[in-house]
Amino acid sequence: MSFHDQPPVTVVNSVETAHLDMIHDAQMDYYGNRLATCSSDRTVKIFDIRNGEQILVADLRGHEGPVWQVAWAHAMYGNVLASCAYDRKVIIWREEGDAWERIYEYAGHESSVNSVSWAPREFGLVLACGSSDGAISVLSCSEEGSWDAKKIGNAHSIGCNAVSWGPVMAPMGGGTPQGPCGQKPIRRFVSGGCDNLVKIWREKDGQWVEEQKLEAHSDWVRDVAWAPSIGLPISTIASCAQDGRVYVWRCEDPSGSSWVAKLLHKFGDVVWHVSWSITGSILAVSGGDNRVTLWQESQQGQWVCVSDVDKSPDG
Repeated sequence: MSFHDQPPVTVVNSVETAHLDMIHDAQMDYYGNRLATCSSDRTVKIFDIRNGEQILVADLRGHEGPVWQVAWAHAMYGNVLASCAYDRKVIIWREEGDAWERIYEYAGHESSVNSVSWAPREFGLVLACGSSDGAISVLSCSEEGSWDAKKIGNAHSIGCNAVSWGPVMAPMGGGTPQGPCGQKPIRRFVSGGCDNLVKIWREKDGQWVEEQKLEAHSDWVRDVAWAPSIGLPISTIASCAQDGRVYVWRCEDPSGSSWVAKLLHKFGDVVWHVSWSITGSILAVSGGDNRVTLWQESQQGQWVCVSDVDKSPDG
């Protein structure tokens, strides 16, 4: 059975955003009560979507170009949202009372900022940002509310298209994700770029170093997604690219040094996005063919398409 024969995903609800141009991203908050959207019209809109209703609660204006991506911080930090855009800026917004305020603006990149990703809450309020200038910035907020930026220069030649944080992993031999005897957990994230590479970065002695370079794609890597941890010392990453391929990378080595790639599927068009379910058991894939497919690993270790939907207006 081909993936086109699979039962379709059901559309539960649709939201009329009133954006004046193409929408590039839409993200629900931690509790699924709020939806943030961003567009080429340079705005970020926030909707209350509880009880099946959609109420526009904020229209955030601060970017001077198309806004590519939005990301919600963990709810323990309040309602905090990051946005990145073609104007080379990253803006961090926070809801104070009934109003949204711009609490930090980062303009340290020399080209479009394409991707933003918040670290797991255990690491604090920390944001990774990938840019077309080839650099990745890591923005950190102190307890006093001041922001610090560290930049990985030339992380990807030509440009970085996507970043995604690794989960807080439980150490081998028991213990907690916070580490045995008060050890700090290792901070890692993955990135994908125009050099056709997937790279894993690790914080070491306060600096970010390249831990692994994963090669399999033959064209620009468009998105990467590190799967949530299910309590096992196994790391799983999905990547997709202009070459139409989606790979699932897995590492069972706690040192993070041995990654094995498995081709999930070769699509007939560019694949733009990959996204894991909360449990890390289902991977959503969307591409240039206007289809969203859901994939699950079988007991035999094969990735099987369990559903697909045509997301085009007449689909």
